[in-house]
Amino acid sequence: MSKLREQRIEMLKEMAEKTGGMITTSRIEKAGISRVLIPTFIDEGILVKEARGIYYYADEFPDDLQIIQANNPRVVYSYGTALYLWDMSDRTPHVWDVSVPQGFNATRLKKDNKNIRLHYINADKWSVGITEALTPDGNKVRLYDKERCIIDLIKKKDKIDKQLY
Repeated sequence: MSKLREQRIEMLKEMAEKTGGMITTSRIEKAGISRVLIPTFIDEGILVKEARGIYYYADEFPDDLQIIQANNPRVVYSYGTALYLWDMSDRTPHVWDVSVPQGFNATRLKKDNKNIRLHYINADKWSVGITEALTPDGNKVRLYDKERCIIDLIKKKDKIDKQLY
């Protein structure tokens, strides 16, 4: 194996360690590695493709919550999913609740992720209460703060699963 190749693989490994295993095409290119080499890394079992432009280092396990937000920076976890991430619910969601601003084109998001429930929020209220927390796998994601979650649940009481109450 050439020294340059070893350096590239080491760079990928270091990137993965900093991000819970996930590496994006843009990060690979910023590190000076050509995107043309990505299929080779996949074929050799160094990287595993999880979604468009998102890869995991082969030794790492993918984090669905991290992957959804990596391709959709305007996605914020809300409702039951946020309660779960805040450890305010003992139920692991079978569908991820995500909120996006009104007018957001969610075509690709819905196509790529069958296990999400979309909530459209007025654009002027969408950003209120956004913060970060860790997934069970230890990766940072954006979600609504605890207060916003409780307010949203009360406002949508009739549409929310009764077991969350």
